Amino acid sequence: MDKILAHFVYLYGDQEGRATYDRLVRLIDRYRSRIASPMETTISERDAILITYGDQVQQTGITPLRALAEFCDEVLSGVVSAIHILPFFPFSSDDGFSVIDYKQVNPALGDWDDIFRMGKRFRLMFDAVINHISAQSAWFQGFLQDQPAYRDYFIVVEGQPDLSQVVRPRALPLLTSVSTSSGEKSVWTTFSTDQIDLNYQNPQVLLEIVDTLLFYIEKGAEFIRLDAIAYLWKEIGTSCIHLPQTHRVVQLFHSILDILAPQVQIITETNVPHDENISYFGDGENEAQMVYNFALPPLVLHTMQTGDARAISRWAAGLKLSSDQVTFFNFLASHDGIGVTPAKGLISPEEINMLVERALAHGGLVSYRSNPDGSQSPYELNINYFDALSDPKGGELLHKQVKRFIAAHAIMLSLVGVPGIYFHSIFGSRGWLEGVAITGRNRTINRQKLDLTELKAGLSDPGSTRSMVNEGLAGLLKARAAHPAFHPYGQQRILDLGARIFCILRTSPDGRSRVVCLQNVSDQVVQVGLPLEGLAFDPTSLPIDIITQGKVELSSPGRLSLQPYQVLWMADI
Repeated sequence: MDKILAHFVYLYGDQEGRATYDRLVRLIDRYRSRIASPMETTISERDAILITYGDQVQQTGITPLRALAEFCDEVLSGVVSAIHILPFFPFSSDDGFSVIDYKQVNPALGDWDDIFRMGKRFRLMFDAVINHISAQSAWFQGFLQDQPAYRDYFIVVEGQPDLSQVVRPRALPLLTSVSTSSGEKSVWTTFSTDQIDLNYQNPQVLLEIVDTLLFYIEKGAEFIRLDAIAYLWKEIGTSCIHLPQTHRVVQLFHSILDILAPQVQIITETNVPHDENISYFGDGENEAQMVYNFALPPLVLHTMQTGDARAISRWAAGLKLSSDQVTFFNFLASHDGIGVTPAKGLISPEEINMLVERALAHGGLVSYRSNPDGSQSPYELNINYFDALSDPKGGELLHKQVKRFIAAHAIMLSLVGVPGIYFHSIFGSRGWLEGVAITGRNRTINRQKLDLTELKAGLSDPGSTRSMVNEGLAGLLKARAAHPAFHPYGQQRILDLGARIFCILRTSPDGRSRVVCLQNVSDQVVQVGLPLEGLAFDPTSLPIDIITQGKVELSSPGRLSLQPYQVLWMADI
């Protein structure tokens, strides 16, 4: 508890900090009997997280959340261990990320019983959308009515201060003028006029959010995703991103959960350059247990588009974890676009421009951010990952497109961390431009809702994209889950087999299990030497491919022939 007190004093000064600490102690006491007894933190190679909206699949007669739970029970048991249900609360915009009420399930999706039902079969990740709240929320409506309780819940900017240093993720106005009972006021809106930033300089706001996080844990959350956490604390005259106070708030959350729920993993979502992103590991023990590996999606895309693994190999060789208590949350696609900012410094500006041009050529869109100098730069590629890799109008054989898509995911699955698989990726969806025309929002291109009957029909057709992609990714995920070398806290080492091969040696935390993962990132047959380094191969026997469970065939003594986009995971004998 001394750490918690120190956090509050740092944030609010001695007197206010101690008073806030006393109120937190009472809050913790209220939750002690409501949260299950603390358990040891457990994640392993068996963990993989499905990322999905609560209404991703729909069937007449049952709630979307129940339809999702039943579908996942039927199709994904043994393939993924957890489900990240994107914000399932009442909302007013941004497909759920403008939350009206943090503690209610959107009745259009179902109710808490539906969430509990899903939690019986899968571990659950909840979103904590705590940088901002909906303009329609009771908190903001109370602010508009000048109610004393909510008067300081939001950031009011007076006069014309210099805000030029503020880092923006969107090309929209930073301040929004609103009419209140006491007159016109300018409030801080980092993301949109409907998403009003909370004022964490008011300690009551922080306590409200702590209460919300503990409520989520009471309801079964084992992973909590801190959405847009980098922008949490604002100080005029600064960049208002990654401020020390923001890190201190994450440390506070960690310290509180250490007491009440040490089994819960905090995952920070910060779509920023890699070095800034991993700062949320803190010292390896005091902040997030996982961070979104935002550099991975653009780097894998660059790798597969160029057929050259050198950039991603250099980056992966330099990945370091600050302790054996933290790891990466690896992903290629999500409900958002493919961020290009995290790739800065890892590939050249010209190569980033190539990603942008290829996305546009493949029917995708591009979103821009405002820079402090008033200019704009590409922020993310809005395109389905399958389409980003293969031109929908290119006339390429479907089999080849699927192999390329599976190969990209094999790179992600081989890296140290816990994998996250977006629903539309594991079921082979393509881009939904019709949706963009309906909503006017670029991100809708990858957010189509699916009819359950049609989805099952696609999966039952062995020649369909959905069936081939699902079979390929499910096979990789099952192979990964069966081998301790893929433990999230294990070791990895990059092996140099040439520009067209991504090769990584994975080792279990105890050092007893090893797997060499080879990925041909090109559309050419590649001959490579058998990577014996780190593997105790029996010279009289061939290694095992843990995906097919067959012996690895050599093209000649000591050499392998890898077919275009072939995935080969070789285990110790």
